[in-house]
Amino acid sequence: MKYKDYYRILGVARSATVEDIKKAYRKLAHKYHPDVSKDPEGEEKFKEVAEAYETLRNPEKRAAYDQLGSYQAGQDFQPPPDWGKQFGDSHFSFEDVDLADLFAGLAAGRHRAGPGTGQIRMPGQDFEVTADISLEEAYRGTEVELNLTVPEYDAKGLLHRVPRIFKVRIPKGATDGQRLRLAGRGGKGLNGGRDGDLYLNIALRPHPLFRVSGHDLYLDLPLAPWEAVLGATVEVPTLGGPVRLKVPPNTRAGQQLRLSRRGLPKPNGKEGDLFAIAQVVIPAATSERERELFRQLAEGSTFNPRGRFQQEVKSER
Repeated sequence: MKYKDYYRILGVARSATVEDIKKAYRKLAHKYHPDVSKDPEGEEKFKEVAEAYETLRNPEKRAAYDQLGSYQAGQDFQPPPDWGKQFGDSHFSFEDVDLADLFAGLAAGRHRAGPGTGQIRMPGQDFEVTADISLEEAYRGTEVELNLTVPEYDAKGLLHRVPRIFKVRIPKGATDGQRLRLAGRGGKGLNGGRDGDLYLNIALRPHPLFRVSGHDLYLDLPLAPWEAVLGATVEVPTLGGPVRLKVPPNTRAGQQLRLSRRGLPKPNGKEGDLFAIAQVVIPAATSERERELFRQLAEGSTFNPRGRFQQEVKSER
């Protein structure tokens, strides 16, 4: 039998916690997933990672693996004489068997499907994928169709890659980085074992107008100089349609104007807020009349936008 170093494959120490192992698996599974990876050996590495995870995530399988000892990767070895009696079938032959096949026969608790059947209930594998959706889809809710090639056990307990189509409903108000669990939508269990789960990581695509922070949205609001000084009522786009916003007089550049409950929906039935950030802009081109008005303003105004410079210089002296 050839030895496989499952800890090295996942890049974790032998003392790693279950959570450490899970995090390492998620990272590597995403890196080498055939739908994502450009590595020509990505599919084979993906299978190795899945095999290592299936063994080390299970306490009894991990204990059985640790009892095998530690060898160089690819080195021929034989399990200790009493290993089969302790963890497997005492009549099991270790000749011409792969390490993955050996551990495919060990399920959590070694619960058998029925008296004398010799079959072991094996839980299905959990899957984790990323769903890229638009901000509008997050606002309304949407259904996505995922075409994946996933690892599954056959009737003999061997791991194969099979095509699967998942149709998943994403509720309205989904946020960037949110992780949705769909129980029983993962890999099929073996011999009556429970099906695995499907975990969906939400990724919001960048939007040309809005920036997202949780359920709140941020929008740059261009204002003409006279609108900022005198105040105005302007039309502002929102995900639910345009609304009228009252801009108070003497609004400063960078000032946030809050539109309550115009953000993304929340699970409790409420909504986040939309913050319009004032940006004072000047015309790209001006007429002679406009320039004359600006000259009159410059001559009649006592406002000094750089007055702070003089105060700072005086304070340093």
